[in-house]
Amino acid sequence: MRVVAIIQARMNSSRLPGKVLADVGGRTMLARAVRRASRARLVDHLVVATGRGEADDPVDREAGRLGAACVRGCEEDVLDRFRQAAHVARADVVVRITADCPLIDPGVIDQVIKAFLESRPDYASNTLHRSWPRGLDTEVFSTAALEEAWRRATEAYERVHVTPYLYRHPERFRLLPVAGPHQLSHWRWTVDCPDDLELVRRIYLLLGRDDLFSWHDVRRLLMQLPELAELNRHVRQKALVEG
Repeated sequence: MRVVAIIQARMNSSRLPGKVLADVGGRTMLARAVRRASRARLVDHLVVATGRGEADDPVDREAGRLGAACVRGCEEDVLDRFRQAAHVARADVVVRITADCPLIDPGVIDQVIKAFLESRPDYASNTLHRSWPRGLDTEVFSTAALEEAWRRATEAYERVHVTPYLYRHPERFRLLPVAGPHQLSHWRWTVDCPDDLELVRRIYLLLGRDDLFSWHDVRRLLMQLPELAELNRHVRQKALVEG
């Protein structure tokens, strides 16, 4: 089975425009996500999926600079963009990652893929029952499930967020939660606002700029320096229907 990681990226974030190309320790946030996801052993191919509008031209150029394939599609219908990227990449299994997760961990990605390949659900994720820090989010699903979601999803938020139709219809799809070893869902390692960005910049400053540190290293750092996690503790995660 051909496992394809699709990293979605866009420039027009409402809370932090241009964040995917923001500098994080000397590389763009997109570069961090691509480099770290590329180290997952069970990923056969990686694609960046962005919008077709002029605003996302810099994302296309950065993907090319990183040596990553880039598929461009509808700005608002990200579900359609994923379907297109999956077809272009000849995917049997899709791994969904977002470019605003510059601490995404290849070991965690492999753990979710392994669980999917062993149990063969329609959808597996470490976000169904949250225990991992937000920012290690990994979703794995079959292209057949992606096709069905593409045909049936009608709500705008289902098209923008790609997977809600899958995990909100357990009567149609077999779902597999992948739990972490600790309850760390109170930590935010994703980037939606300037305080999130400041946190990940400090983490890279303290742990190095080679992308080789693991999520375990980040956990140990935040346990040693709990004041770091206070930088973005106040940030509210947007609801699905907010886009």
